[in-house]
Amino acid sequence: MRPTEQLFATDAYLHTFEAAVVGHDPDQHRVALGRTAFYPGGGGQPHDLGELRWGDGRAAVVKVGREGALVWHWLGDDDPLPEPGSDVEGALDWQRRHRLMRTHTALHVLCGVIWADYGVAVTGGNMKPGEGRLDFELDAMSAELGAWAERRVNAEVQHAREVLVAFVDRGEASTDPALIRTKADLIPAAVNPLRVIDIVGLDKQADGGTHVATTAEVGRVRVTKTESKGRANKRIRLAVDDPTPAA
Repeated sequence: MRPTEQLFATDAYLHTFEAAVVGHDPDQHRVALGRTAFYPGGGGQPHDLGELRWGDGRAAVVKVGREGALVWHWLGDDDPLPEPGSDVEGALDWQRRHRLMRTHTALHVLCGVIWADYGVAVTGGNMKPGEGRLDFELDAMSAELGAWAERRVNAEVQHAREVLVAFVDRGEASTDPALIRTKADLIPAAVNPLRVIDIVGLDKQADGGTHVATTAEVGRVRVTKTESKGRANKRIRLAVDDPTPAA
């Protein structure tokens, strides 16, 4: 069976699409699609939510996950399942997805400023819409460092740096210092080429998630908490504020 075409990998702004049902699993109340814009989760970014529509049918997408070559879409317990081979229209919960995109890019900006000034790598991270956290190999943490990070991140956001997606051969990636420091070697060897997110002039990482096209789209970022999680493991939590509607 052909792998699911992952539309989100090349166009994060695609939030409606058409696809065929290529996998049908009534026991788990889920279907696999031949192509999808639903992000299946990974790298700390949660899976998308939304709905599928077909003919006179409609079902909420409550979970998305990758299994082998296919991306599966779990549907609401009380909703119908589309038939195998049928065509469906997918629609993301776009407000939630876009907030995740802004949050994910904000975290990469934070990675960039910490690396530029401290030269330390990320050891872990997670996010939900509008909030996220990253752990760094820092020796010390303080409220002052958190305030500095907030100022630096917002300055980079306002700089309106372009955010590019590229697919890079694994051999080429192994010689790129920016990708070496983000531990691209931990990505399974079967993954080639590597998908790379480049915040131009600031940060470059192997990454499978979805991002905005420019840092200007992120909005204001607040550092909400700084924590020490042990030796050389310091945590910064942030929140991304929604833009104020125009009067």
